[in-house]
Amino acid sequence: MPLPLMSPPLINSANPWCSSQEDLQALYDSPSTGAVTTRTSLLQGFGHDPAIHQHTFFDPRNHDVLPYGGPDYAVPDSKCGSLNTLGYSPTPLREYLKYISAITTASTGRKKPFIISVTGSPDEIRQCYDMITEHQQKVSVPLCMEINLSCPNIPSKPPPAYSKDALIEYFIALSRNGVERTVPIGIKTPPYTYHDQFASLLKGLLSASVLEKGNSPIDFVTTTNTLGSCLLLDNTTNDAALASASGAGVGGMAGAPLHPLALGNVKTIRALLDEHESLKMVDIIGVGGVGDKAGFDRMMSVGAKLVGVGTALGREGVKVFDHILA
Repeated sequence: MPLPLMSPPLINSANPWCSSQEDLQALYDSPSTGAVTTRTSLLQGFGHDPAIHQHTFFDPRNHDVLPYGGPDYAVPDSKCGSLNTLGYSPTPLREYLKYISAITTASTGRKKPFIISVTGSPDEIRQCYDMITEHQQKVSVPLCMEINLSCPNIPSKPPPAYSKDALIEYFIALSRNGVERTVPIGIKTPPYTYHDQFASLLKGLLSASVLEKGNSPIDFVTTTNTLGSCLLLDNTTNDAALASASGAGVGGMAGAPLHPLALGNVKTIRALLDEHESLKMVDIIGVGGVGDKAGFDRMMSVGAKLVGVGTALGREGVKVFDHILA
């Protein structure tokens, strides 16, 4: 099923700055967002530990790093890259559904869709979808579900979106069996850097479309998440700038340094989808390094239907959306 209208075609990505009800309210109230995405949640919440789950910003020219714990929303333009060793939201899915009810019930202005980002095992994702579908009957705004299959920061759990077989497990768990879907479903992919990774995604989608009698198993792809295995070092000590669950300080990079790779992923995936009748209607949400109108225009030009913003939101706050559309 198609995504609901999101106008303007500018949203936040799932990130640390859409964690709380206050965060979501600010994004919902902005006249320059067409929808709101929640931070990725699990059924029971994630065990966040600030001693190992951290984020920061850096200057990609000289690797000057903002010390961990520095204030968000007031970050210099020069520090346009970000690195995080975060996991998922400590807030469980049921709480995000309550937030959405509270925000939309109190709103007297324009109603906006919510994209609810979730993760977990295939069976857990099916439970998430059932919860979201049930909640759709209780709220006056369209809901969508984005399955985050791309976080690089969970030890011993590589992103499922790198594996065709793992993708198919999720698609089977969400199989409609001929029943029309009432809530659009998307997947959030990691950065793909070579042909076989794109091919695995395509093979997974095509295999699942056979199970769906020629229909796509998903309605949209959000590309791309952060680039894993990245490290920032303190310029003075050469120590890792962040702590991490692995102990090495290695995490996911985003922001301006990721932008060319994100553009390439959007363009390549769009072209692959368009080659197959069952996948042509799948939309793309382009994410990665957008912080101004030029970046937004580039994303739209390579095939994104919507553009998501993460690092620039953390640097500048909600007003970044006004600046992008100015």
